[in-house]
Order: sequence, then C-alpha cells, then structure tokens
Amino acid sequence: MTQDNGAERDEDSDVARETELEPAVLDLFDDYRAAFDDFDADAVADCFAYPNVIWQFGKGNVFADDEELLENIEKLLAALDKEGVVASDYEIVAGYIGGDTAVATLSWVQSDAQGEAVFEFTCHYHLLFDGDTWRIAMIVNEP
Repeated sequence: MTQDNGAERDEDSDVARETELEPAVLDLFDDYRAAFDDFDADAVADCFAYPNVIWQFGKGNVFADDEELLENIEKLLAALDKEGVVASDYEIVAGYIGGDTAVATLSWVQSDAQGEAVFEFTCHYHLLFDGDTWRIAMIVNEP
C-alpha cells in the first residue's frame, strides 16, 4: 500500500519498511543540488522545514526561519565560489521512509570547471513530509 507521502507500507503492519527512496524525496535532493549549482540561496532555503538543525564542525546550529538559514547558506555559497566549485553531485548511500519522516545518507562530490573533485563528504538527512512536500529538518555532516 502506498501512503500519501509516497512511502510503501506493509498492509499487514503499521510499520513502514526500508525501501528505495520515493520519487518525491529524490526530487527534493535534485532541487537541493540544482540550487547549489545555481548558487541560489533562496532555492536552497526552500528545501528546508523550520525550525531546522544543521550539525557541522561538531556543533548543532538551530535555524528558526529562512532569514537565519539564508545567512548561513550565503556564507557557504561564497566559500564554494571561492574554491571554484561549479557542480555538485550525490549518490544515495542509504534511505528509509517511515510515515511522514525519512532519513537518507548521501555521499557528495563538489567539482570545479574541469570536473576535478574539490570537496567529497557525506551527510545524513532527516526529512519531514509537511502534507505537500518533503523538506529537510536536520542535516548531520560527517567530520
């Protein structure tokens, strides 16, 4: 049986099963990647639920609204531009959808104009389905 959010649910159980990520979740990550590739801070922020938490450099940062998050995103985009990053790509390492929540682990490569990797890293995403679309509620960046 498929739920409103696209997750598969065992008809004999109220527990969601581990599954491939559904198209709506993949669309979120494609939009997120495209926003970074376009250096579009507003489009990056649109991928998030509020409040949200981003764990980076061993510290959790809580962003109550898009205004707070945009400041962080703009700094990140400026740093990526300075390093010559022009493209981002990801591979899904793991994913799970249960009800209106999902978790996904993505391995990222951010490359320069010559296609050389500038940054390679892994992030763990906790997602929420808000009745309309999937949004990022928390990111944990691996050190």
